[in-house]
Amino acid sequence: MLEQILLVAGALVFGVLGLIHLIYTFAGSAFVPRDAATRAAMEATSPRLTRETTIWRAWIGFNASHSLGAIVFAVFVLLLAAGHMPLLREAPVFAWVAAINALAWLWLARRYWFRVPFIGLLLASLCFLIAALRLSF
Repeated sequence: MLEQILLVAGALVFGVLGLIHLIYTFAGSAFVPRDAATRAAMEATSPRLTRETTIWRAWIGFNASHSLGAIVFAVFVLLLAAGHMPLLREAPVFAWVAAINALAWLWLARRYWFRVPFIGLLLASLCFLIAALRLSF
């Protein structure tokens, strides 16, 4: 029972952070550079990879896909925890995949992002790690 609660809690953190990130990507100015000249440069410049997009459009796309990845991950973990706990008890590797994924995101948050996602991902990582350990032993 505790393992299920921990998996759901960790998944909810990912889902909420992903949803907030998706909303911020398309609504408001949270991801708009403070310097207007930076946005103008991003809108006027394409990456070396292709001229079919701009750095600004790629930035929006990366943020949106990043959000969707977190949301889809959360949904999968929620579905496993809600309806397939016997499978997780027989094959805790799925809980370990969630824990390792969360730890990878935690590293990214520490290295590249800021405090709020780091704290959320730290909580989610702890939930997944404890659940994986409990399911394994």
